Amino acid sequence: QVQLVESGGGLVQAGGSLRLSCTASGRTFASAAMGWFRQSPGKERTFVAAINWSGENTYYAGSVKGRFTISRDNAKNTVYLQMGSLNPDDTAVYYCAADLALYSGPSADMGVYDYWGQGTQVTVSS
Repeated sequence: QVQLVESGGGLVQAGGSLRLSCTASGRTFASAAMGWFRQSPGKERTFVAAINWSGENTYYAGSVKGRFTISRDNAKNTVYLQMGSLNPDDTAVYYCAADLALYSGPSADMGVYDYWGQGTQVTVSS
């Protein structure tokens, strides 16, 4: 069993920055690929960014590439999403997810993720 807890969400003005954190329980974190997804009211959940187990490989949605950075600290069982140049379209609940297949690469496919956090709200005001 893996538990994921997101934090760091909040209200920010357009152009601002936020850093989200996702801390995982369990010993499997260090070998798991991790992803961030987001969901706005009335819309489907969509991929934001993902990172492989070592942090060497990352993958981003086109809408956030160059503005967001995903990283991880395996010693702290934590994955981060540094978000910059935020705009109102980034408003959503942000979820982290864990892919427990050993040493898999970063993926935008929600179906490969085994565990999900409860989400953290990010609101960007114009």
